[in-house]
Amino acid sequence: MPDQPPPFLILSDAVLSGMGISTQDIVARIDAALLAQTRGKVWSAPKAAMLPGDGRYMMTTLSASDTPQMTIVKSVMVSPRNPARGLNGVEGAILMQNSETGDLLAIMQAGWITKVRTAGLSCVAALRMAYPQSRVLGLVGAGQQARGHLVALADLFPLEQVRIFGRGEANIDRLARLASELGLTPVICDTAKDAITDADIVVSSVTLSYDAKPFVDARWMKPGAFAAITDAATPWHRTHIKSFGRIIIDDLEQERENPRKMVDPDLVEGDLASLVGQGDQPHPDPTKPSAFVFRGMAIGDFAIASLAYERARALDLGRSVSW
Repeated sequence: MPDQPPPFLILSDAVLSGMGISTQDIVARIDAALLAQTRGKVWSAPKAAMLPGDGRYMMTTLSASDTPQMTIVKSVMVSPRNPARGLNGVEGAILMQNSETGDLLAIMQAGWITKVRTAGLSCVAALRMAYPQSRVLGLVGAGQQARGHLVALADLFPLEQVRIFGRGEANIDRLARLASELGLTPVICDTAKDAITDADIVVSSVTLSYDAKPFVDARWMKPGAFAAITDAATPWHRTHIKSFGRIIIDDLEQERENPRKMVDPDLVEGDLASLVGQGDQPHPDPTKPSAFVFRGMAIGDFAIASLAYERARALDLGRSVSW
């Protein structure tokens, strides 16, 4: 008879967000995971997604390593009708197993990890593509990802002003309050153009919808500015994406597998792993804006979930459960 499998951890967003993991910790772990992936030490499958056509968005990521011995699967769903039900618009879970034995190591809520992972990916690119002295942040979209990016970028850049364009008065007000709490000046903008023009760093985090009409134009960005485009560029006018002098995406292999390209492949210089492999010195193009365009990648989930699991074990946090 097989031995009883060891207990595993249940980690809620409340526990995960209270473990003291900093933006610097997140960036360092993503950097390390990307380098490990290039050396064949971490493996990732292309992100899988489904859009039923009624506004819902379902996706999964899969990644694994033998050093540490972890296999990580994340499942997330976006439901536009959830807020009216009093529920989160985005919900999901992360399953972590031992990559050798298959034993379950942890089940985690996916909200906090997804938020900081996405902002962390943007920061990894921004530290290499944006001006170190960037002071004005433009946000197109005012939801959870905008808040996560605001906190992370304020940790890494000497921001002074945040220009906000989004939908939903409550979200905009919450974002403006957060900016003020961080010592930054919030400016509520009537148009996306107002938020983008003259910004040093732009974050586009509009809820993914391939049916929505584009309303953001790369020609509005000033030379040398950097855009972190987290929404697969769906709100950006495709014709004018070429106004970016330099475009990096998250994962070239994943993009090749996806029939719906984020941008024209001929415009793409490389992916995040190749960017990290070039070294740490920032080199923005002073003559044109640059962009990191992404839909999400499994290596980010692997990096933050493994970091969170290690921290939880070290701090004896979470609820230990047996089958």
